[in-house]
Amino acid sequence: MSLRITRSKSQLLNIVAATAPKNAIDNRTAKSASKITSSFKASKRVRKDIVEENGVKKMKNEEKDNAVKNLDIITQYPMDDAKDRKVNIAAIVSSANAKSLTIVPIQHMKEFKLQNALDHMLNLDPRFKELFSLHECTLFGETNLLDPVDPFNSLCSSIISQQISGAAAKSIKKRFIGLYNDSDVESKRFPTPSEVFATDLGILRSVGLSGRKAEYVHDLAEKFVSGSLNPEDLVHDSDEEVVKKLTEVRGIGVWSAEMFLLFALKRTDIFSIGDLGIQRGMAQWFGRDISKAKGKTGKFKYMSEADMKELSEPYKPYRSLFCWYMWRAGDVIVPIDN
Repeated sequence: MSLRITRSKSQLLNIVAATAPKNAIDNRTAKSASKITSSFKASKRVRKDIVEENGVKKMKNEEKDNAVKNLDIITQYPMDDAKDRKVNIAAIVSSANAKSLTIVPIQHMKEFKLQNALDHMLNLDPRFKELFSLHECTLFGETNLLDPVDPFNSLCSSIISQQISGAAAKSIKKRFIGLYNDSDVESKRFPTPSEVFATDLGILRSVGLSGRKAEYVHDLAEKFVSGSLNPEDLVHDSDEEVVKKLTEVRGIGVWSAEMFLLFALKRTDIFSIGDLGIQRGMAQWFGRDISKAKGKTGKFKYMSEADMKELSEPYKPYRSLFCWYMWRAGDVIVPIDN
C-alpha cells in the first residue's frame, strides 16, 4: 500500500496520534507525535525555512529543500552536545510502514536441507570434505534458516558498508542507529523507513555518511514508505525480480542485490559472477596460477567469465553454498551482517 505524503497539519496529527502508540517499539514515536504541534507553532514557513534551535545552524538552501520535500511538517533537530546528537522526528506514520516491522519470515527455507546440498557438492568434488571440516556453513545452518529478515535493515546496512572498512562501517552504523534511540536504552532498535525518510540529509551526514550515501539511504527509505519496495514481495519474488527492483534504488547495484539475496533472504542458488573473492577462490580451487594475475586489471583477472559460468553450472541448485565455500577456498572472509 502506498502512502500519500502530502497532507494537511490536522491529517498528519491524526495519523500520528492514531498509530504511534500501538506501533512504537519504545515510546520515542509517541513522544515525537507530541512535538509536532509545537513545531507548527514555532514556524508557519514550513516550506520556506527550518527552525534554528538548540545550537543547530540554519541549513543551506539545497538542504532545506531536501528536508521539506513532500512534507507538510517541520522537523526539529536538537542536540545535547557536539558528540551526542539526537533527532526528534515528527514522523509521518502509516499503519503499513511505521510498524518498524518490515521484518518478515522466510517460508521457503522450510524445505531446504543443508546436508543434501553438502552431499551434492561432495559427489561433484570429494575435496570439499576437508573444506567442510574446516568451515561449517553457518549461514545455512538450522538455527539461522528460519530467522525472519528485515529487508530495510539489511539493505540500509549494505549501503552504509560500501567501500569502507568493516570497523568504519560498524562505527557509522552504530551512530546512525543512535539517532533514533535514547542513549540510556541498552537494546537499540533499527529505525523504520518512515523515520529515516523524515530525517534531513544533513543529520544523516553528521553520523559519518558521505553526502552520496546519505542520499542513497534516504532514497531507499522513500521506496519503502511509498510502497515501491514491499518487504513481503521481496521475500516471495523470484531472484530476477528482486535484482530488478533493487537495482532501481540509487546506490544498489547487481552485486549488492545478489548479496541481499544470499545473506538476507538465504536464496540457495545465487552465483555472483562479478565478485572478485569468488573468482579468486575458484581460480585457486580449480588449480589456476593466481600469481599470474598480479598487476592485471579488469573485472576477470583471475578467471574468465565463461570459465566461471561453466565450472559453477554443475553446482545448481546450490550455488550459494558453492560461493560461500569459494570465499573460504580463497581465504576471503565475507562478514554476514543482517
